[in-house]
Amino acid sequence: MTTALDGIRVLDLSRILAGPWCAMILGDLGAEVIKVENPGHGDDTRTFGPPFKDGESAYYLAANRNKKSLLCDLKSNEGRDIIRGLAADADVLVENFRFGQMEKFDLALDGLRAANPKLITCSISGYGRESPVAERAGYDFMIQAESGLMSIIGEPGGEPMKVGVAISDLITGNNAAQAVLAALLARHKTGRGQHIDLALLDCQVAALANVGSAYLMTGEAPDRHGNAHAAVAPYEPFETADEPIALAIGNNRQFETLCRVLGLDDLLDDPRYGDNASRVNNRVSLKPALEAVFKTDARDAWLEKLHAAGLPAGAIRTVDEVLESPEIAARGLIREIDHPAMGKSRLMASPLKLSDTPVVEPKAPPMLGQHTVEVLTGVLGWQREKAEDYAKRLA
Repeated sequence: MTTALDGIRVLDLSRILAGPWCAMILGDLGAEVIKVENPGHGDDTRTFGPPFKDGESAYYLAANRNKKSLLCDLKSNEGRDIIRGLAADADVLVENFRFGQMEKFDLALDGLRAANPKLITCSISGYGRESPVAERAGYDFMIQAESGLMSIIGEPGGEPMKVGVAISDLITGNNAAQAVLAALLARHKTGRGQHIDLALLDCQVAALANVGSAYLMTGEAPDRHGNAHAAVAPYEPFETADEPIALAIGNNRQFETLCRVLGLDDLLDDPRYGDNASRVNNRVSLKPALEAVFKTDARDAWLEKLHAAGLPAGAIRTVDEVLESPEIAARGLIREIDHPAMGKSRLMASPLKLSDTPVVEPKAPPMLGQHTVEVLTGVLGWQREKAEDYAKRLA
C-alpha cells in the first residue's frame, strides 16, 4: 500500500526537537525527508547526553527516524546553492533558525517560494516571526516557564515544576505537522504553497486548554493542585496497601460505581458528594474516606476490581515498566531496527495507525552526512565523483 505522503519531499533545516519532530512525523507518513546538517557536529542533539551508545545520542535518535542526512555548509556559496537547488524541487521546507538567519544566508523564504511557488515553508521559533520579541531565542524550558505551564504544575504551595519531557517542543512539532498537512491539502486547491509561522509560546499557551479558559471566564489565576485535577474529583493518586493507583472518575455514574466497589454506599446520600462540583469543593474530606478503604488491599487487587467494574484506574508505572509492557508490544510501538553504528537496536515507532495508507516502518536515524552523496547525485544530478569530493571535504 502507498503511504499518505508518497512523493512528497521535505527539506528539514531544523535542529533540536520541535522542527525535527515535525519533519519526523512527515517522514513517518511517507515523505522523503532530507535533514540538512552542518559539518562537524550536525544537529546539536547529537551531543545531548548521556546516554550515548556507540557514539549515538538517545536524544537525537528520538526525533530523527525516517530521514536522510545531508552535510551542507550554509556559510559557503556552494552550500547555499545546494539548498536553493533542493528547495526548487521540494514540497516542504522546515526551519527553526534564529530570527533573520535565513536572510543572512541569502536564503530568504519568500525568495525560495518565488522560485518554487508550490513550496510550503514552515518557520518554528520561540515567539513567532511576527512578534515584538521575535529576536529572542526560545527553548522549551523557557517556554514552559513563560507560558504559565510551570505555574500550574507542582504541589500546592510548592515550587513551580516543568514537565519531564520537552512538552512545548513536542506540542509545537505536532502542530507544525498538522499545519503542513493542511497546507498540502490547500495546495491541491490553489496550486500554491504558503508560509507557516509557528511559535512555541503560542502553541503552549493554546495547550493550557481548560485552565486557560477558566481564567478567561473568571479572571482568577489558577492554583497548583499537585496530582489532583483542578476541576474533577476524585481524579488523583490514592495509596493502597502497597503501591499507589491513579484513579480518574469523570462523571456521577462512575462515582456511584466506585462507591459500590469500595462498599461506601453511604457516600451516595451525602450532599457533599452529590455531583462533581460538590466533590471538587469537598475533596479534602472525600479523599481520606476513599483512601482509607484503598489501604485495606494491594494495588493489583484493587485494579482488578476497578477494571472489572469498568472504572478508569491504572498503576503508576516507571518508564521501563511501560516500554516493556505487553500492551505496548501489542501495539507495535517499539520496533527493532538495523543501525549503522549500534547494530540491532530498539526504536520508537510512529503511534499513527492508518488503515489504507499506513506509516512506514521506522528506519534508523541517519549517521551524520550518511546520505550526502545519495542526495547530491540522486536529487541534484551531480556526478558521483563531485559529490564524493564534496562529502569528503565536509566530513
